[in-house]
Amino acid sequence: MRKAASAALTGIALLAPAAARAQEPKLSGTITVWSWDVAAKALEAVVPAFNQKYPDVTVKIEDVGNQPTYDRGLAGCAAGGAGMPDVYTVENQESEVFWARFPDCFRDIKAMLGSEGAPLLDKFPEFKRTELTVGDKVYAMPWDSGPIVLFYRRDMFDKAGVDAASIETWDDFVAAGQKVVAANEGAKFVSTNGDTTWFRMLANQTGCSIIAPDAASVTINQPPCVQALEAVGKVAKAGLFLQANWGETLQAINADKLAASIYGGWYEGSLRGAAPSQSGKWGIALMPAFEKGGVRASNLGGSALAIPTASKNPEAALAFLRFALGTPEGQIIQLKASGLVPTLPEAIQDPYVKQPQPFWGGQPIWETVLGTLDKIKPWRGTQYFAEADNSFIPIFAEFMAGQVEAKDALDQAAEEISGATGLPVKE
Repeated sequence: MRKAASAALTGIALLAPAAARAQEPKLSGTITVWSWDVAAKALEAVVPAFNQKYPDVTVKIEDVGNQPTYDRGLAGCAAGGAGMPDVYTVENQESEVFWARFPDCFRDIKAMLGSEGAPLLDKFPEFKRTELTVGDKVYAMPWDSGPIVLFYRRDMFDKAGVDAASIETWDDFVAAGQKVVAANEGAKFVSTNGDTTWFRMLANQTGCSIIAPDAASVTINQPPCVQALEAVGKVAKAGLFLQANWGETLQAINADKLAASIYGGWYEGSLRGAAPSQSGKWGIALMPAFEKGGVRASNLGGSALAIPTASKNPEAALAFLRFALGTPEGQIIQLKASGLVPTLPEAIQDPYVKQPQPFWGGQPIWETVLGTLDKIKPWRGTQYFAEADNSFIPIFAEFMAGQVEAKDALDQAAEEISGATGLPVKE
């Protein structure tokens, strides 16, 4: 927990008048929160400031792990809420699986907030709200987002004579990567862990949907998706990928074996934490476009916080969500502590966003990261995300190995996803 990040906020009580605070219900007891990795650390950093306002509420943050959180959530909902925490972290692209399969497992946050619900929730960008909303219900409060940017090693780029600002398109990216790899012996340019992350990052950029937004058909083989996969293929064919899982990638970064990463803005905290000795050597630039002057924005991941119906202390859980996610103070604490990207507009305007960051060579990186939020296209995983992604993973692996062309791979994926979901393939 980064206590320094929250110490500056000690004593702040949301700037509410004393009379208004006196009318608030006195909350007490314990709430348990399930999350993972830097997200869990970010929430831990919020607790001291939250307790200035609610001193009688004990908040227990449990770092359950990413996949275990999802798996235990599905199991808990299937068991009628048994064993569920008071606050549950759900990734946006997976959230509709829960709402569709278990519509009674989570509380309607909008209804819990009462008259404050719509005004507060409507502040968040559309791409963060889309997957959390079913009809008039909002099952979770938007949290962080994952604006895609290029993280790069300044010194390794300089050694190759590559200016990151010159990388405007994906073709520029491939050419720059080849120069950087050639100039830095034993290093790779970017990494992939074998899942569909790279495809999904570029798919959001082109406006590709794996499943139609109305969840009525399979659309993974449509032209925008083909364009996205072909670009990933260019990176693979150029030999720029390091095949590595999450931990191995961070080890490679720390060992000077990886020159760049294309990832969501939340990766900042993980990278900075993995390689503290590289302070000052890293920079951030916009992700490449498909053509000069094209869109240089996309989103990967980002989560929301939900309150299970089985929560034993829902009022305190809501108060924690309201502070951690619905106030600039809460979101900026998390940005400072773990690099979690705020999406609340007031937080984006905080002076800290414009401050130079020492680890990043004095670059005010959050201006670059947050400056893309209004350009990100809404994307829905739909309730079929798990089936669709699992169907595509082995085909994507074949494509990455050069065994099948992009259009053929996506045609095959469309048929597999159709079989797994029962949805027709869009003609």
